[in-house]
Amino acid sequence: MPPIGVLRGRINFADRFINLSGTPYASLQAAKAAGAATINYGLFINTLIDFVIVAFVIFLLVKQVNRLKSRPPQTPTTKDCPYCFSSIAIRATRCPACTSALDVAKG
Repeated sequence: MPPIGVLRGRINFADRFINLSGTPYASLQAAKAAGAATINYGLFINTLIDFVIVAFVIFLLVKQVNRLKSRPPQTPTTKDCPYCFSSIAIRATRCPACTSALDVAKG
């Protein structure tokens, strides 16, 4: 958390707390030493920021692994007519554009 603390003006989030006893204390350690009831919201903020950073890194890692996974090869659904070069369905026996009969054995 030091880089974030520097960005926020040298704030240490771990020292942030709400004093529930009503007596003012200079630091969290002084309040703990006196046995005062406190809500340590700074620790919660530290934990939350750590969680977000770790979750983001894991997200990027999983995204890269999924991108690198091999994909099954795509089977073609169209072919070119050898006479007019228009795109036609792979199972067509006649070109709809030039009406040429296609040799089914050639593909």
